[in-house]
Amino acid sequence: MPTSGALRAVIFDLGGVVIDSPLHVIAAYERELGIPAGFVNRLVVGAGPDGAWSRMERGEIDMGRFERDFEAECQAGGHGLSAATLMSRIGECQPRPAMLRAISRLREGGFRVGALTNNWATEDADPAAPHELSDLFHAVIESAKVGLRKPDPRIYHLACEELSVEPHQAAFLDDIGSNLKAARALGMHTIKVDAPEPALRELAKATGIDLG
Repeated sequence: MPTSGALRAVIFDLGGVVIDSPLHVIAAYERELGIPAGFVNRLVVGAGPDGAWSRMERGEIDMGRFERDFEAECQAGGHGLSAATLMSRIGECQPRPAMLRAISRLREGGFRVGALTNNWATEDADPAAPHELSDLFHAVIESAKVGLRKPDPRIYHLACEELSVEPHQAAFLDDIGSNLKAARALGMHTIKVDAPEPALRELAKATGIDLG
């Protein structure tokens, strides 16, 4: 059983944490098209909860509608791109071996382990099918399936409920500051992931589990 403080669970974001970062893919596509760095991120944040990206991640629109609406938002913002190309490249991101090992060791050490991800459904996806990485975790919370997305506090509470812990008993790893800020406000122990190794060293210290 866990022995480090009050922590009983670790919750991982997927893209940018367990899986290679989609932010890197977006940045590479911006460079390829000659679009100013950070354009896509600023557009998504600026559009807020009613923007195409947010609606897609809450499962409110399908991929075809997202592509049309997002391309229109980008064009209105001053730069054109292919949403289909962007999403296809993001879909090619691969799991990070160091993170997979860490998840296994945390489970062996008695921790409850979950995934909390803002994601979307592909056109050919079975809505009832589990996430492809679901076997790694005790629970997987997908924004497109539950109709909520980070940083909405309700999705963090849902993840904790699925893992049978209180927020202060969970560590949360994410690569986006606003998502971490919302988790921290609920009392969760947060770790910013810029690269796997430093984040895992911090997580090992917090949990008392050797994750090297």
